[in-house]
Amino acid sequence: MNEKQKRAVDVMMTAALLFLMGYPFWGEKAHEWVGAGIFVLFAAHHALNWRWYKSLFRGRYSPMRIFQIGVDILTFLSMAVLMYSSIVLSRYVFAFLPIESGLALARRLHILGSYWGFLTMSLHLGLHWNMVLEMIKRKKTVVSRYVHVVCFILGLAVALYGAWVFAKRDFGTYLFLKSEFVFLDYEESKILYYFDYLSLMGTCIFITHYIGKILRLFKRKKEGGQ
Repeated sequence: MNEKQKRAVDVMMTAALLFLMGYPFWGEKAHEWVGAGIFVLFAAHHALNWRWYKSLFRGRYSPMRIFQIGVDILTFLSMAVLMYSSIVLSRYVFAFLPIESGLALARRLHILGSYWGFLTMSLHLGLHWNMVLEMIKRKKTVVSRYVHVVCFILGLAVALYGAWVFAKRDFGTYLFLKSEFVFLDYEESKILYYFDYLSLMGTCIFITHYIGKILRLFKRKKEGGQ
């Protein structure tokens, strides 16, 4: 039951993350409420994975484990920045709070948290992509016999397109706060917009998934050589 709860929370967080990146389509009020919801889901995610905290100071730190924890820490920091900036900037959900200063800093932090948060949460998904692949392999289909080849080809195609999206949508500009104003095209097709963001998410998943495979292979070879 706990695994089903974890999966449900993760799916809802992913859907909420994509929704939030589509701010120009849904308006500020919906953006705030879904943003508040993703923080609740984030807290639930950590509560359901509390054993992870207990294991932090146990065992050896392999390159793979260091990589995983690095991604997790960056994700946590991004969400903390988003939480703070969202509360300060809120005009609906937290409007009852007597906050009257720090708006300029909060806007900058919100841009940083939003773009870094999208990438780090997507990278975090890639760390657990093996579970998705295992579910696909359990399906009794012809494709499942060649699942590794098919998934790699599809994943590579998505990753390459997502890398192009990263450049096209000026992610680097916002990741390093070269501009304090985000360009929003309110007339853009929702389908194209979300296809782009799903592809960029796929790029991050592809990167961490295959870095993980390389690090695990390196670990096995090292252990085998001892």
